[in-house]
Amino acid sequence: MTLPLGPDELLTTTRSVRKRLDLDRPVPIELVRECLEVALQAPTGSNAQTWHWVVVTDADRRRAIGDYYKRSYDSYSEQRAARNAKLSAERQAVGARVATSADHLAERMGDVPVLVLACITAGADLPAGNQAGLWGSLLPAAWSYQLAARARGLGSAWTTLHLAYEREIAELLGIPGDVRQGVLLPTAYYTGETFRPAPREPLDTVLHLDAW
Repeated sequence: MTLPLGPDELLTTTRSVRKRLDLDRPVPIELVRECLEVALQAPTGSNAQTWHWVVVTDADRRRAIGDYYKRSYDSYSEQRAARNAKLSAERQAVGARVATSADHLAERMGDVPVLVLACITAGADLPAGNQAGLWGSLLPAAWSYQLAARARGLGSAWTTLHLAYEREIAELLGIPGDVRQGVLLPTAYYTGETFRPAPREPLDTVLHLDAW
């Protein structure tokens, strides 16, 4: 059963959920499968469908992925603090709220009931040139998964920090060498009632008609 969300509401209220992930409520694997069935309808280059989805529910493996994620996050958070110091006071305030939420997820990633890794067959070495064609055949499907999860009362978060330890995680999960990970989607029921659209810069600050 899905929530009564219109397309615009679904698209504008599917947020990265971190603090509000319910770490104590089990997520039925059947519900994850439903979300992935929706994801498989996403566009993919030449209709190749070379994606793979690794769904991790085993507690030990989740904990190990969480440890790698935390190590990567600790390094990233130092760089983020330096970048935020150069922003306006308003943007710094927003960044501080996001940082608190991200800190929480980094501490608890290994406790999230379901970790979904979206992967794609790409070869051991990524293309040296424009990779838009490669990732464009995977990332829309990952976003579709998040939308399907939101419609079913699940929260998720988009993160790629685990990729600093992609090889270690691949070894942990037995992922073949020619399959590359694109995004990690921690998935759980969420606490609270609903979500609101996030504040964004006005459209006209980024819109270019006919030319830059």
